[in-house]
Amino acid sequence: MKFIKNNLLKLTLILFIFIFPLFSFAQGSTKPPLDQSGKIVNPIKAETVNDLIKVLLEGLIKIGMPIIALAIIYSGFLFVFARGNSEKLTKAKDALLYTLIGAAILLGSWAIAQLISSTVLAL
Repeated sequence: MKFIKNNLLKLTLILFIFIFPLFSFAQGSTKPPLDQSGKIVNPIKAETVNDLIKVLLEGLIKIGMPIIALAIIYSGFLFVFARGNSEKLTKAKDALLYTLIGAAILLGSWAIAQLISSTVLAL
């Protein structure tokens, strides 16, 4: 029992890192990624370079937005735990600033890609 109490954090981390992904990545069917003719299907389904860039940026945004939300929450906790300490407040302000810059870059890349795509398709 002492072993479990002393190593509870390690056991929890091992559980989350190794055991839970086995269940979350398990697939319901064992159907291979083949169409009816026996050819391998492209999972991205991008015919042109524009479609490929669009799919990649959509995936990046779907992954990046929750990370940005968590980073904003983290910087809010840094503000709360600073309690008037000027060094900690500076760290919290920097964390929030860098998070917002990252969000602007992420959304700006999407806007620039849409602008370039619509310009190229108009030609």
